[in-house]
Amino acid sequence: MANAESSVPRVLVIDDDLVMLESCRRILERIGCAVDTEPDALTGRDRVLEGSYDLVLLDLRMPKVDGLEVLAALGEHRSDLEVIIITGYSTVGTAVQAVKLGAFDYLPKPFTPDELRARAKAALDHLAARRTPCLPSRHESKMVGDSPVMAEVHALIARVAGTDASVLIVGESGTGKELAAVEIHSASRRRERPFVSLDCSTLAPGLLESELFGHVKGSFTGAIASKPGLFETADRGTLFLDEISSLAAETQGKLLRVLETGEIKPVGGIGTRKVDIRLIAASNRPPEDLVREKTFREDLYYRLNVVPLRLPPLRERGSDIPQLVQHFLVKYRSNMPRAPHRFSPDALQCLANYQWPGNVRELKNLVERLVVTVGEDTIRVEHLPDVIRDTGARGQPCVPHTNEELKAMKRQAHQQLCGEIERSFVLDALRRCNWNVSRAARETGVLRPNFHALMRKYGIRAEDN
Repeated sequence: MANAESSVPRVLVIDDDLVMLESCRRILERIGCAVDTEPDALTGRDRVLEGSYDLVLLDLRMPKVDGLEVLAALGEHRSDLEVIIITGYSTVGTAVQAVKLGAFDYLPKPFTPDELRARAKAALDHLAARRTPCLPSRHESKMVGDSPVMAEVHALIARVAGTDASVLIVGESGTGKELAAVEIHSASRRRERPFVSLDCSTLAPGLLESELFGHVKGSFTGAIASKPGLFETADRGTLFLDEISSLAAETQGKLLRVLETGEIKPVGGIGTRKVDIRLIAASNRPPEDLVREKTFREDLYYRLNVVPLRLPPLRERGSDIPQLVQHFLVKYRSNMPRAPHRFSPDALQCLANYQWPGNVRELKNLVERLVVTVGEDTIRVEHLPDVIRDTGARGQPCVPHTNEELKAMKRQAHQQLCGEIERSFVLDALRRCNWNVSRAARETGVLRPNFHALMRKYGIRAEDN
């Protein structure tokens, strides 16, 4: 946790507010830190560059020099320490900029002593993990996009990664919930230990419990040998449970007991076993809605929802689409030397105008398909699916010159709008019913053959979820 010369963590607080300096000193000394204070930003910068500090608390707005300039200098010359930004001028933009410059965390004023102690401890724990031999010192994000909403996601992941707090990720299908979980694990001190994931909606309750908690030989028909569960497999690592809202009530109770006691009991077993895991859960429905509907335990919800993380749908981050397209284009054409090299500006504009009900997964699948099927250097508007081309084209409307053209355009617009509504209607029903076609048809009041006909009309398959 500390530098090589001492077992006591050394902290420097840089802030022009003398009351803040004294408060931080007293709070951090109570958790065993050796704390120095400095009211001058330039002097503080020099003290860090010349000294052997483990953690720096840095105010953003100070006379003579901006805190971000000090942070940039520390990031360039002192990557062997952690920095927490403290400021009364809190904005998402400055938080993201600070994280990009290497800050471990961002703490807006006013903060409580408990908040400061928790952040400082997380930073020092993260530093200790970074100083462990053979561990990578920094994590490079695999989540593409720097739109304002994604900047908030990146900043929150950076803050929570250094802790063991449970995270509940909520987002529509295709927004990248498992990728976000991998990001948190990969940036944490558990990154050298297993990352284990399970989609809770894919197994019946009995099989799910065996998968999670393991079973002993003879505990049920077919149990010809004892088998460890995913909690044991993920010991000292991270366990990611997707679609947590599909858990049966009995399984919810058993999961809650594991989170409260840190112990598992295999199916058919007598004794318990200790496990040390960081749990990340995800749902495509807001769990608070399920709590109100009495289908999800409120106590389990609060246990999982220590840190809520919402992943925005692609339609809320249109500015990320060119970057995502380029990312997928490079990925899928790497083994195809004659594959397309670029998208035309008009094609990119169409993609940006489209609403993407299937989110990033839908965009990724489309780019892969175009890379395989388009035999030209450039992917143009005419290569795009009709629904994307027609929707995207409305971002650059043309004006009719005659009454007949006006009528034709109105008919076309009506057909396109109805098509979009129909397609969204089908996709929404399938998502609400976990892609069970019979249930979706029943709940929407559409005959099953007719529902299947709508799915075929818009190229929707149940296995696309």
